[in-house]
Amino acid sequence: MPPSPSIRPLGSEPPLRDRGDACPGALRLHPAADGGLARVRVPAGDLTVRQAEALADAADALGDGRLSLTSRGNVELRGLAEGCGGRLAALLRDAGLLPSEHHERIRNILASPLAGLDRNTPADVRLWARDLDSSLCASRSATALSGRFLFVLDDGRGDVAALGGDVSLVAEPSAAAGRTGSGAGGTALLRVGDDPAALRIAGPDAPRAALTAALTFLDAAAASGSGAWRIRELPDGHTLTARHVAERLRAAGVTAEHVTDGAGALRSVAAAAEEFPDSSAPGVVEGADGRRALCVLAPLGRLSTAQWRLLTAVAAQDGSGALRLTPWRGIVLPGLPAAAAGARSAELSAAGLVTDPSSPWHRLGACTGRPGCAKSLTDVRADAAAAVASGARTPDGGPAAPAGGAPVHWSGCERRCGHPHGTWVDVLATPDGYQISVVRPDAPPATQETRPQ
Repeated sequence: MPPSPSIRPLGSEPPLRDRGDACPGALRLHPAADGGLARVRVPAGDLTVRQAEALADAADALGDGRLSLTSRGNVELRGLAEGCGGRLAALLRDAGLLPSEHHERIRNILASPLAGLDRNTPADVRLWARDLDSSLCASRSATALSGRFLFVLDDGRGDVAALGGDVSLVAEPSAAAGRTGSGAGGTALLRVGDDPAALRIAGPDAPRAALTAALTFLDAAAASGSGAWRIRELPDGHTLTARHVAERLRAAGVTAEHVTDGAGALRSVAAAAEEFPDSSAPGVVEGADGRRALCVLAPLGRLSTAQWRLLTAVAAQDGSGALRLTPWRGIVLPGLPAAAAGARSAELSAAGLVTDPSSPWHRLGACTGRPGCAKSLTDVRADAAAAVASGARTPDGGPAAPAGGAPVHWSGCERRCGHPHGTWVDVLATPDGYQISVVRPDAPPATQETRPQ
């Protein structure tokens, strides 16, 4: 029996940013080893059928005929030919995917993918997401945010609240309704970075409060002289807290109740929530209206345009005409009749997409690797696929069990692009082979060890 992976923390001192953020966007293409790369922000992962078709058209006409899903619910197009930026921008603009050229890289908004879809009818925080995106694109000051700054909007089930947001909104249960309130009303807990405190905000004020928190961060970053891109990068003496944001909100006429034990308040939210489906898992989700939501995953987050167009056809023919992208590199198709969900699930599975939560592809991820990334030491995607084919999920033949079912992520270099948050199994390529460790952010430094394979 192979030895268990070691356990170590992940983290370092806040960096001093001496340059602007070069995060790619839809207009700022990144020169990757396999051609140009465009990252299209999709706030809350919401796509209409027309927008999804436009992305497939762009991948076929300008790229490599594939689409990549990111850990923030965005879409990447790869293999773009030199000089195609203008054509790509025009195509995205016509589809409504480029509402503001000055804000397109900062529209990083995650929202609970199943909000409003399951039988428990949790808060539709996606309404907050739309309002926040509109306010963000209307703010000239917000253009100073980096392309890495992240807003997270959780419906109370706790699925996206743990994904490392800079500004997080979590819907609180409505005592009157006996369940989580609607996205337009109720209350929300607002947290900034890792501050243990929180602010209780009225639901209608939540999007405005989130934007105010982001602008308050920009002031703190400027005062620190650190060039910080994210709240956690602010140096000591310039950290951003809930109290700082509360002062700005009061000045703007927004009431904010200070909650000292924000983590405890979030635990209370989770305890009050009913048993919600796992939004990271593939499968069929039963809705309150008798309809179904079909959740599928793309193996390692990559789809062919043929697979993407099949998903789009299902959404158009049997669903609500919309798709939702998830931070687990999945796609949710809402609004299917119960009679169609099973057959469509089988059809998508036959096309190579993951519809079974017991699939070895579930909770398995990888960076781009070779040949797409010149920094990668190997083709990690091929290696990960070989491990799955052999019945394993790591190079030593082991599953994700050492971390209690934690996700497994393969990385071609020490940057570990796209790795999960929280606890995860790190499969890292080195010049001497793969090293495997379990990453736990709260693990003591003395446990930092890895083992080569």
